[in-house]
Amino acid sequence: MIMDELIMSDSGSDEDIAALTAEDRGSTESVRKGCDPLVSTQRSKLQQRRAKLNQQINRELRLRSGAENLYRASSNQKVKETVALELSFVNSNLQLLKEELEELNSSMNIYQTESETVNVPMIPLGLKETKEIDMTVPLQDFIREHYSEDASLYLNEIRVFMELRQAMRTPSRNEAGQELLMEYYNQLYFLDQRFFSPHRSLGIHFHWYDSLTGVPSVQRALAFEKGSVLFNIGALYTQIGARQDRSTLTGVQNAIDAFQRAAGAFLYLQENFSHAPSLDMSGPALSMLVRLMVAQVQECVCEKVILMQDINLNVLLQAAQEAARVSDVYSLVLQAMSVPLLKDYVPFSWISMVQVKTHHFRALAHYYTAVVLCDCSGASQGMPDEDDDEGGEIKALIQIHTRRPDKLNLQDKEDKRRLGKAHLRKAIIRHEEALRLHGVCKMLRKMDILQEVLSHAHTRSLEKYSDIDQEDDFCEVAEAPEIQSHTQQKPDIKTPDFSAVRVTDIFHRLGPLSLFSARNRWVRRHACLVRGEAGLGLTLRGDSPVLVAGVLPGGCAAEAGLREGDYIVAVNGADCRWAEHAEVVHALKSCTERGLELDVITLQTHEVEKRTSLSPAGDRESQSGSERKAGREYERGSSSIWNWSWRSGGSSGSGGSKRLGNTFSLSFGNLREGEPMY
Repeated sequence: MIMDELIMSDSGSDEDIAALTAEDRGSTESVRKGCDPLVSTQRSKLQQRRAKLNQQINRELRLRSGAENLYRASSNQKVKETVALELSFVNSNLQLLKEELEELNSSMNIYQTESETVNVPMIPLGLKETKEIDMTVPLQDFIREHYSEDASLYLNEIRVFMELRQAMRTPSRNEAGQELLMEYYNQLYFLDQRFFSPHRSLGIHFHWYDSLTGVPSVQRALAFEKGSVLFNIGALYTQIGARQDRSTLTGVQNAIDAFQRAAGAFLYLQENFSHAPSLDMSGPALSMLVRLMVAQVQECVCEKVILMQDINLNVLLQAAQEAARVSDVYSLVLQAMSVPLLKDYVPFSWISMVQVKTHHFRALAHYYTAVVLCDCSGASQGMPDEDDDEGGEIKALIQIHTRRPDKLNLQDKEDKRRLGKAHLRKAIIRHEEALRLHGVCKMLRKMDILQEVLSHAHTRSLEKYSDIDQEDDFCEVAEAPEIQSHTQQKPDIKTPDFSAVRVTDIFHRLGPLSLFSARNRWVRRHACLVRGEAGLGLTLRGDSPVLVAGVLPGGCAAEAGLREGDYIVAVNGADCRWAEHAEVVHALKSCTERGLELDVITLQTHEVEKRTSLSPAGDRESQSGSERKAGREYERGSSSIWNWSWRSGGSSGSGGSKRLGNTFSLSFGNLREGEPMY
């Protein structure tokens, strides 16, 4: 949850402000924008209230921490009594604030569809909020110290990155908002490689707030920022799914896709990020959220079956089994919410909603089965000829139950009516329990659409029971078995596809990432190269940047101080870190009598320094075959001067899992035949 002025737009025209409206301002700049922070919509008002509550909760937590420290440190009994009294007030205020925040987080109405069609509301998840961060000074210091560059030349890149972070705090509730979050997530991969060294800290603190309680968490690790953004990707998908008009097949399918992607984001977060400082990103919470999303997918699948135009025996039987399946998966969600770590954490309205849906869909399963038993016949409702398919109908009716009905002959019309009546009794009992649970929860009572859905289903079952009830029915009351749950469409959890949103490294001017990263160290030197009669005396290989693969002993390059393994980063002051091989060769061939001014760098790592001290390059020819093989294996595993990156194409990335080029192991002692010597 965003602390300062996080404002999110509501559906409709507000979200049109968000996506792809800015002009293209260069290859280093994102064209995606967040929502207009001045748009005053229902969702923005909710986020404003939530942000203020977070500030108040944070202040009360600091007060409580200070009071507890004073209580432990003081030996004066009078001071202790005063502090204890103050602590009781602080704890009371904190509890009231948390209850108010829980009520806000339980607000599901504003995330629902604006369609007039009545559907059971879905459970969306609010976004985590974060504080605005000024990264200018830390990034400038790192550029100056690590890259030895003029940091003022990169103010535009720093500004663009900070604007992107600011924009992702207010994503629109559509595909453009998802692309914005994905773009920022992918840029974090480049930021991690460029600026987060294992040997020093940037001093940047990432503040994020729990999505349900508002409790703040602060970490210096960039992984916390990545995980929080990934959480918001999943949360935004839940909001997109909840706003779909599920009265149409297209709307239902869009909701299914959104909830499947939300489940995939939470599952990916659970599997790839551990030791989360906030409870909403803990293993049990993410596991519960995955189950909740899967249950909502299953609910949409059930609605999809009911939306079919041709209602016949087969469709009603399938709807009954789908409804039973929904009830079962919501029971699993309720179990996940009841684990010790979460039972006091999950909002009561969520728990109540899950309980209501568990009973509501179980009641629907019994109702659809009763309709089949009382109204449908094989000949008129989807089964071909009477005699041949009567057995198939009876078999289907038996198989839909978890056990065969006792003392009932389903070929007898009266017995079928009695069994249907028994199912209706169970349906009515479940409907009444759902209504009772709905009435217990204050937040659910405010949801008129849920009240309407539950009351309509209850009334429909009562009317059906009244239609088939007979005054002179003195037969023994039948017992209806439970419905066998089954689904025709199992949820397909979709993990995030980070490569779908291609981005360009904002700080690409620093040089190719394979070389110019926070994990590499290098020494930059200046050399004056003058062409001799035998040429320059060096061999080049690769590009971006070009590598000095060999130096002729006694040649001009050797006299200028060039060594194999150097990278040429500038020629006569012209930057060539991204230059292709042919461009650098052309620049070197244009060498005049005055010579060329070259800037070269040599990678320096602990591994290289240790290896160089033990085995100088001049002694490598005398090594045995096994030693040379072991050396090459060592080179592949280290980021030493023996590794280089061959780049093809642009510098687009796809998050932390995509590499920028292939790494090859080079043996500089043996030049390939036919390689040109310049």
